[in-house]
Amino acid sequence: MDKALKTKPCRLGDQNTSDVVICLKDREGRHQQFYSHSSVLIKRSKYFAERLSNPDPSNSINVHCSEVNYDHHVNLLRLLYLPTELILDALDSVKSAVGILQSAVSFKCDEIVSCCIQYLEAVPWEDKEEEHILKAVSKLGPIAMPIIARIQPVDLAATKTVLISAIRVATSIVGPCPPFGNELKTSAQEQVEYMLGEDEDTPLVTADDEVRSVVRTGLSHICATFEKDLSSLLLEPDLASETADVKIMHSLSDLEWMCSILGKMDLMKDFVSNWAESSSNVLGVIEDKKLDSFMWGLKIKLIEVTAKVLEAVGYGNVILPAPIRLTLLKSWLPYIRKMKPLLDKRGSEDTGFPYKMNEDLCQTIEGAIVTLVLALPSNDQADILADWMRAEQVRYPDLSEAFEVWCFRTKSAKRRLVEGLDGAGNATLTL
Repeated sequence: MDKALKTKPCRLGDQNTSDVVICLKDREGRHQQFYSHSSVLIKRSKYFAERLSNPDPSNSINVHCSEVNYDHHVNLLRLLYLPTELILDALDSVKSAVGILQSAVSFKCDEIVSCCIQYLEAVPWEDKEEEHILKAVSKLGPIAMPIIARIQPVDLAATKTVLISAIRVATSIVGPCPPFGNELKTSAQEQVEYMLGEDEDTPLVTADDEVRSVVRTGLSHICATFEKDLSSLLLEPDLASETADVKIMHSLSDLEWMCSILGKMDLMKDFVSNWAESSSNVLGVIEDKKLDSFMWGLKIKLIEVTAKVLEAVGYGNVILPAPIRLTLLKSWLPYIRKMKPLLDKRGSEDTGFPYKMNEDLCQTIEGAIVTLVLALPSNDQADILADWMRAEQVRYPDLSEAFEVWCFRTKSAKRRLVEGLDGAGNATLTL
């Protein structure tokens, strides 16, 4: 009979066979007794083994804990009675596994610590859970490496490889990706933007020459696709169809996205140069009579992209020769000047008309054009200002500031010229 008792499995809470009582207490006064077995505790926990190894051990062990980890301590005691091969299956959530792991570390239960690590390494985490996991494993040393490996920084070569692959998908260099299509491309664009974004003092990846080369290829591909799709509008039998609108807006959205990331890679000049070069073709299509009453979303989006280009050039972020700056300005200023009253009129006639040049956009364009005009040679400034004052729509953009500065500079230049001549009309040099 004694031999049968020894081989009979122990059960937590079995008062008849228990030889030690665990008294679990929290700071709020809650306490519970667990009838336990020294043979199990000594085998599974170094902490309890030390407590029970005293020459005159007590048959009652007090364990103090907080309200937060009370339930985790209880679950740990239950796991002590499970066979090792069943512990992993008994874990059922990240939150519970983290709590049990912390308790197992405190009570030096190596087998359970190992099972918790194995569980946490294999299951998905929420972002908010990751911080709790890191806190729990930060001092565990090599045993926690399977978890640490999931979140440790990737080496730069691997990160760059992922970035280049994402750029190829984002710019459709690799072609369509069925069955994902535009969803995968949109996701790639979002992640490229995130990877290149400034994150305090820890940038995820730095764009080197190889990355820039791929981006330039992507820019060329996106620009070519946009011009092709734009030109095809003139062959479209039904410009009011949703299909025509969606296709060209996707192309322009890709172009706008490219504009946003190039600024983060010091490649905005490439975008501006491409835009300046293609402006004539773009305007040739968008101002075709066939599109007069259609594609308002396309028209306002083109103005928004142009605003970014004018801003980059006007404020000196992109340096271009004066002839290119002049061409850019003479191409888009008349179009913007024409579209503003048309959009305002449509908006006043139809309060639900969604395509408007809002105040921020108007101010951005106006400020950029003023600075652009004032950075041109004086004669070119005079041509633009004269054309502006002759136009029917003088109200927008308001170039009166540029006109005032031009008048002042012209008079000052004339005065300097006169002062630099002697009585005989010869130039003099004052040292």
